[in-house]
Order: sequence, then C-alpha cells, then structure tokens
Amino acid sequence: MIVKLFMEIVNANVRKWGDSFGIVLSNEIVRRNDLREGLEIEIMIRPKHKTRGRDIFGLLKGKIGDVEELMKESDRELWGIDK
Repeated sequence: MIVKLFMEIVNANVRKWGDSFGIVLSNEIVRRNDLREGLEIEIMIRPKHKTRGRDIFGLLKGKIGDVEELMKESDRELWGIDK
C-alpha cells in the first residue's frame, strides 16, 4: 500500500455561506491534493495577520541566548509550527 503524506500551506479567504463560513480552494490545489467531495481533511488555522514568534524574536538576535531555539519553541507552542 502506498500512502501519500504531506502538508501544504496555502492562503485562502474565508467566505460567508448562509449562516456558516467556508474556505474556497482553487482547482489547482484540489487536483494537486487529489481532493474530492466528502473527503475529510485536517486544517490548521492561523490568521495571516498574526505575527509569529520568529518575527518578534528576530529583533533580539545577538542580545539574548540562542534566539533560533527560542523562536522555534515559541512557534511550536503558539502555532504548532515546527521549522
């Protein structure tokens, strides 16, 4: 059995549909990820306007200990991002 596991980060706009909200994915993303109606997917939500720890702590580079490790730890705790 071949299992295809990967994560793709895309920008999307939230749209109102009746009493709900939805996210529209382009046909390119749908084809690339072999998506189809009814398929359950996992979505991690991080509003684009939010500042990541990496952006804040970059200002402190050279002024405190290991900035890179501090930024990674902050991103993991705040956003679930592991880079």
